[in-house]
Amino acid sequence: MPRSTAPPLPSRPNSSEVLNVYRHEHEPVTLHRDVEAIMVPAGIPVTLREGKTGFITQALGGSFTVYVEGNLFRVAGKDADALGKEALLGPELPPDATDEDVKQLVWHQMRACYDPEIPINIVDLGLVYSCEVKRDEAGERIVEIKMTLTAPGCGMGEVLVQDVKDKVEVIPTIKRADVELVFDPPWNQSMMSDAARLQTGMM
Repeated sequence: MPRSTAPPLPSRPNSSEVLNVYRHEHEPVTLHRDVEAIMVPAGIPVTLREGKTGFITQALGGSFTVYVEGNLFRVAGKDADALGKEALLGPELPPDATDEDVKQLVWHQMRACYDPEIPINIVDLGLVYSCEVKRDEAGERIVEIKMTLTAPGCGMGEVLVQDVKDKVEVIPTIKRADVELVFDPPWNQSMMSDAARLQTGMM
């Protein structure tokens, strides 16, 4: 299955981080309320209690990776207030937007989806194999996406799929996003964009 061609990449800061390390911002944080989180990389849902302290190790795409009591957890962007942060505003679309305009915005939204352990978005990592905007019988927009993971056994797979689905379905005029997780062909580092290779020091 050929990888779908994404629109041109926006400019991004240089980085010497490598693929298998976290971006340790180490911003101290105290939970302002109880919050649902996902343990990384096991993918197990947990509740982090108000008053717990830790560090934000990654804050990309609107979601957060936090280090609390020796473990990493992913906190969704909608719960940013639990960390004392503001949630990101949703995307906007002009009334006369074409299907191609919508597709461009879908790619933009997917560039806001990050593996909790890797500071590179899933598009630059080469995890998105295809993206198509279609119409159902009523003429409403349906987005069909095929994506993969860097490792088939990753416990965060369903979390990433849901993150893509959530970020695409907030786009105006999109009725539904169908996100399929596939493993053929298997992902490898050659699928990364030049920008991702530069960011991880592979170029």
